[in-house]
Amino acid sequence: MKTYLAGLCMLLSFCFSGHLASAQVILPQPSPKAVIKQTIGLTDVIIRYHAPSVRGRKVFGSLVPYGQIWRAGANEATLITFQDDLFFNHERVPAGTYSFFIIPENEKSWNIVLNKDTTLWGLEGYNELNDVAYFTITPKEHTFTETMQFSFSNIGTNNAQLNLAWENTSISVPIETEVEKKALANINAALAKAAPDDWYVWAQCAEYMLPHKEQHQKALEWINKSIAIKDNFYNNWVKARLYAQNKEFEVAASLTAKAMQLGNAEPDSYKTYAKEIEGAYNAWKKRKL
Repeated sequence: MKTYLAGLCMLLSFCFSGHLASAQVILPQPSPKAVIKQTIGLTDVIIRYHAPSVRGRKVFGSLVPYGQIWRAGANEATLITFQDDLFFNHERVPAGTYSFFIIPENEKSWNIVLNKDTTLWGLEGYNELNDVAYFTITPKEHTFTETMQFSFSNIGTNNAQLNLAWENTSISVPIETEVEKKALANINAALAKAAPDDWYVWAQCAEYMLPHKEQHQKALEWINKSIAIKDNFYNNWVKARLYAQNKEFEVAASLTAKAMQLGNAEPDSYKTYAKEIEGAYNAWKKRKL
């Protein structure tokens, strides 16, 4: 009898637990998950958040009270990830993943907080001792935005703006990357493993250095290496620009003339650059006189 009852209890327990499991229905969330990713320079920045909507409510100063820390979204804490050190509002933050919080003090002053505890549900367990960055920005009036949204704008070679808009308010956080440091590391790694016949990688690295006058001699060494592997219109065009940058227009014009001549051997590739190269030749030829 005891065995029978034990078995019955086990069966009922199984059936009941199975019923509960089958009752877990996946339905739309009021504040759905969202992910936004942007490459800034050579660094990927990823925001993971839950996006709440206004739904007729007063948000800032009411639903999101002034003077209190807010998760910058709904449900779990908003997370921001970047694999290289970044500068947020000129404050350096080490690479990693952080919870992203906001303290809207009032209509004119908000504080942004990055916290190294990424396991938080909303604000539960938040500890300011885990803050890695804390800075103040000024919110702005914004066209009405029903659903809270993160975005990136003004994206440059090593900088961008991280934006958040909701209701009639928006904020923008300036972000800067140390792109040159990483680019130089990538260049050195690429040149170290370049194939003996890979003229393009040397030309590509030399061309990247065009805006960096302090690396002029290094760029010349690289482009000469490229030309030694294969003499073509493209690497001569890069070399011409390096000399023009140094105001050596006679040499630049001569190299451009050579690039034009070599372009005849690669008409399909050359036509993309023809107008620019021929225009530079005419300009530099005059300046060398």
